[in-house]
Amino acid sequence: MAEREDVLRALARLVREHRTELVGLARREGLGAEDALDCVHDAFCTFLDRALKSAGSEQPGGELLAGMVVNLARNKRRRHHLAVRHEPIESLDPSLADGPPLDVLVDHAEDCVRLKGCLSRLCQSQRTVVMMRLLDERAGEDVAAALGLTRGYVDVLLHRAKASLRVCMLEG
Repeated sequence: MAEREDVLRALARLVREHRTELVGLARREGLGAEDALDCVHDAFCTFLDRALKSAGSEQPGGELLAGMVVNLARNKRRRHHLAVRHEPIESLDPSLADGPPLDVLVDHAEDCVRLKGCLSRLCQSQRTVVMMRLLDERAGEDVAAALGLTRGYVDVLLHRAKASLRVCMLEG
């Protein structure tokens, strides 16, 4: 268990050290801010998967991670038919000139991931009500009818779910 926590701590440190540079690389490849964050997230997932598979051997480094981000960004851009001239990875400047500050985008992405984890901790009925009422923006009467519950009970479930989510997000 302690070994797993060490790996997660090392990954968290790696994310903090390289996220700005990596998002900058993805942005230079022609992606918007959200797509760039998705690309970096995918690269970190692939990176973690490779690191776990190669346990005991030499761990992959920052250059591998940068290469993954550039390749993922180019693939994502190709899927969206965005044309941008390729530049060698060595010549790329990771600074972002447009859009919101990177730290704001990263904090937002981290909050979204934390919220998703908090949602998974809710009981099924609360999670369903939250999804239908807040994410699908359905009316309380519609949710109650769809779930076969009274409107009052849907409101109670939503109130309890919000309280649980608030506590969970503050703990994170």
